[in-house]
Amino acid sequence: MRLIPLAFLLPNQRGIVREIRGGRGLVRRLIELGFTPNSEVTIVKSNPGPILVSIRGSRIALGRGVAMKILVEVEN
Repeated sequence: MRLIPLAFLLPNQRGIVREIRGGRGLVRRLIELGFTPNSEVTIVKSNPGPILVSIRGSRIALGRGVAMKILVEVEN
């Protein structure tokens, strides 16, 4: 299993959330937004600036720094 940061995925690429690296506050906030282990996440837009993702039926904008802390397993 190879884990990569969410920020490295391309538009329309999907991944499975496996790990969040960050402090307790960040981890709690991301879990509240739906970034729980084994959740499927899809990149909607990945232009310079925030990344727009789709997770659990919601679209969420994440800063690249935060997206680097969410490790996903890429689906083939």
